[in-house]
Amino acid sequence: MKKNKISIYIHIPFCESRCYYCDFCSSLLNRENEEKYFHYLEREIKLRENILKERTIDTIFIGGGTPSSVNEKFIAKILNILKNYDISENAEITIESNPNSLTRRKAEIFFSSGINRISIGAQSFNDEILKKIGRIHKSDDIYKSVENARAAGFTNINLDLMLALPTQKFSDILKSIDEVKKLNLPHISYYSLILEEGTILYKAHKKTPLAFPNELEDRKMYHYVVTELEKIGLHQYEISNFAKRGFECRHNLIYWKLKDYISFGLNASSNIKSLRYRNFSDFKNYYNSIDKNNLPIEFSEELSETDRINEYIMLGLRLNSGININEFNEKFQKDFLKVYESEIEKNITLGLINFSENKIYLTEKGRDLSNQVELDFFR
Repeated sequence: MKKNKISIYIHIPFCESRCYYCDFCSSLLNRENEEKYFHYLEREIKLRENILKERTIDTIFIGGGTPSSVNEKFIAKILNILKNYDISENAEITIESNPNSLTRRKAEIFFSSGINRISIGAQSFNDEILKKIGRIHKSDDIYKSVENARAAGFTNINLDLMLALPTQKFSDILKSIDEVKKLNLPHISYYSLILEEGTILYKAHKKTPLAFPNELEDRKMYHYVVTELEKIGLHQYEISNFAKRGFECRHNLIYWKLKDYISFGLNASSNIKSLRYRNFSDFKNYYNSIDKNNLPIEFSEELSETDRINEYIMLGLRLNSGININEFNEKFQKDFLKVYESEIEKNITLGLINFSENKIYLTEKGRDLSNQVELDFFR
């Protein structure tokens, strides 16, 4: 009997230092706590044995924090435990890494343990900007980490870069794209800085907003990135993601298409059908719960059909392929074109969406105003 697929996310909450824009659940690396955490991570996976036995694991994403900052033997051990379950033959298995902590040895152990995709958090090729955002690597480390990944056998490599960083100029983006062209990677993620309340950069922006690119400058940078990456065969398939054909991140597409995924570790969120839940975000409660043989869930909710439809539309519009009408109708047993007739008509008239080949998708103008389009479709 054919099993349904599932994706797995594993959260590694350790970093060597905290970036100035980060509000993720992460903790400064402590070797003692590192070993303890992985012990509990193994136990949490065991608590989920029933669901894992029922499904075929199609993608695994090891994120953080900084997974490359921990001892590589712990990563290899977790993957060995997951190999006790049914992992699909062509599973995509990704690990996030920082340029300064991705050594050749680590890359080789990651690759030999079954990881076949690596995502490197470069953020910028400008050393001054890297310092301003609290990164502890330099631009030279980016080239070295790519070299280490390739030498270990990786061909599926992503580079994360950022727009709208403090003191960033258009000339900086020109330089970054030149470097991207030289590296010739199959996947690039280019995110605009989001100023999260409570972070160092949020406070810096409040104090000196003119030190940051404004919205018009951000859009100019973004449009240049889209155009130039397309020229080198990196097609845009999501608002912030670009890939050569066949190198789109399958794991992220699971999130964007609202498919089932299960997550392990501190503050990790899971989604099974309409059930959404999140683990404890502090070590004490996470450990105590597992000690009692309980799942370390802090919060759970059953999403209403309206919630799921809203989320499906919001995430679908982020994709360049947009919302497939047939897939929507089958998933929710509703006629999309009838339910959203007036919203479709309005946004087509405004030049924000297109409708062709039974798909609704954002225009270039629509991608700049995506929040406005999403709100129109929210119920």
